[in-house]
Amino acid sequence: MKVNKIVVLQLMMSMVLMLGTASCSKKSSSSQASRATGWDVDSQNGTAARNAGKKQQAGPGLVFVEGGTFTMGKVQDDVMHDWNNTPTQQHVQSFYMDETEVTNGMYLEYLEWLKKVFPPTEENYKNIYEGASPDTLVWRNRLGYNETMTNNYLRHPSYANYPVVGVNWIQAVEFAKWRTDRVNEAVLEKNGFLQKGAKTNDVTADNSFNTEAYLMSPSTARGGSEEIVLKKNPNGRRPKAGKDGVVPEEKNVYAQRSSGIILPEYRLPTEAEWEYAAAADVGQREYNIYKGQKKYPWSGDYTRSNKRKNKGDQLANFKQGNGDYGGIAGWSDDGADITNAVKSYAPNDFGLYDMAGNVAEWVADVYRPIIDNEANDFNYFRGNQYAKNKIGKDGKIEIITKDNIQYKTLSNGKKVATNLPGEIAQVPVDENETYLRQNFSTSDNINYRDGDKQSSKYFDFGDPESGAKADQSMYNSPKHNVTTDSLGQMVRKYDNSSKRTTLIDDNVRVYKGGSWRDRAYWLDPAQRRYFPQDMATDYIGFRCAMSRVGAKAEKRKSPRN
Repeated sequence: MKVNKIVVLQLMMSMVLMLGTASCSKKSSSSQASRATGWDVDSQNGTAARNAGKKQQAGPGLVFVEGGTFTMGKVQDDVMHDWNNTPTQQHVQSFYMDETEVTNGMYLEYLEWLKKVFPPTEENYKNIYEGASPDTLVWRNRLGYNETMTNNYLRHPSYANYPVVGVNWIQAVEFAKWRTDRVNEAVLEKNGFLQKGAKTNDVTADNSFNTEAYLMSPSTARGGSEEIVLKKNPNGRRPKAGKDGVVPEEKNVYAQRSSGIILPEYRLPTEAEWEYAAAADVGQREYNIYKGQKKYPWSGDYTRSNKRKNKGDQLANFKQGNGDYGGIAGWSDDGADITNAVKSYAPNDFGLYDMAGNVAEWVADVYRPIIDNEANDFNYFRGNQYAKNKIGKDGKIEIITKDNIQYKTLSNGKKVATNLPGEIAQVPVDENETYLRQNFSTSDNINYRDGDKQSSKYFDFGDPESGAKADQSMYNSPKHNVTTDSLGQMVRKYDNSSKRTTLIDDNVRVYKGGSWRDRAYWLDPAQRRYFPQDMATDYIGFRCAMSRVGAKAEKRKSPRN
């Protein structure tokens, strides 16, 4: 009996020790303690550690697209035999994508902002607004009366929710850059890092907001005004008095990338992303998706609905036959003759509208007939041109001013601004970034393995120094040169050589999806075509995408469960 009392006493002491150890362990694993050092994160101003696990918020207009594998380039109907849709297995990382195409209303918001901030009446800014404006003359036809669309489609309120057209690839890229800055400006204002109302009040060319410039030097953003660009306590709490009764000075900081609130840039989707999002294999479990046998963004092999509620209705806006752009009035109709308002048709399984029909859409890629999955099968993209911030003679980052705005002259002589005041000037990366790297060796990677000297049949592998002759490039396309002289007059030098064999060069971009002008053949997400990046049409529009940072899925149970 005495022994039992000793055993019980020993057990009780062991339990007390275990509870004490557990409580100490719990205390040391405080949410404010760094997992690396054990220090109090707040006291050491550890922004990155404090914000660990903060999830990316979806930007305005975007829906989440969970990444995965798919067969890129597999089409069911290949009557053209172009050899540019060879199936390849690809994997796309999760990303966000515009729910609809960019509409006239959205694009007009961009134009009005440009007109306000960079008045066309001022000499330095006279080409900015005009260069961003869509080409409304794309509606004209030699044997058709389309002046109603020429005069009204962009600006009439009846067309506000219709997809914008007449926008070339370069203009679409500039819209995405502008959208990035406006969204992040609103995010910073919402979180108290910009003065309330600053995004709309008294914005000029001298104090316009740029995301990258803010991240590099917040104190100089928005013209360096401390009344507009604010600091904020990262904890959201006022410091408490110490043992001596003295309240320490509040540590206010600017927003940083590690704050977790600044969104990645809006951009054009890559071809792989667009095709993956359009096919939306996630909702088609009955198909063998590894073989890529899905024909349209919806299930089935037909363009008409088989649901009882709307049986027989067309599921997209496309050309149904010669002289038939919408069907018979009153029935068997797709509801449109030209474009249609966004969200007029059911979304696909990712929640994306009009991924087939209405307008075709620009994607980011430079066109090549072959998708080189031997070189890469993850987030495939052709068009990388790596750049870095330009450093001035004073050792500081060079910011674009009204005196050195950068323009690109299009083939029609129109100028499009590609760097606006307030943005950071960019230059191609050099050997400081490429030396001894195996993943990239040059700034411009457009022609990698398809268009560079080594991939040309004229390249002499026995004598690599010789290379290919200047006029023996792999893609022997016309080399036009359109510039403007000192008086602003166009100087056109067209290449009229009869020896040119292709229209493919580094300035043609892929566009995807069928349009109101196309037959159902082009509604297949895997179909691909190309068009010069500085030209526009009445049937090509665009939508934006945004990369996903962090976890692949929004909500997913742990594999251990």
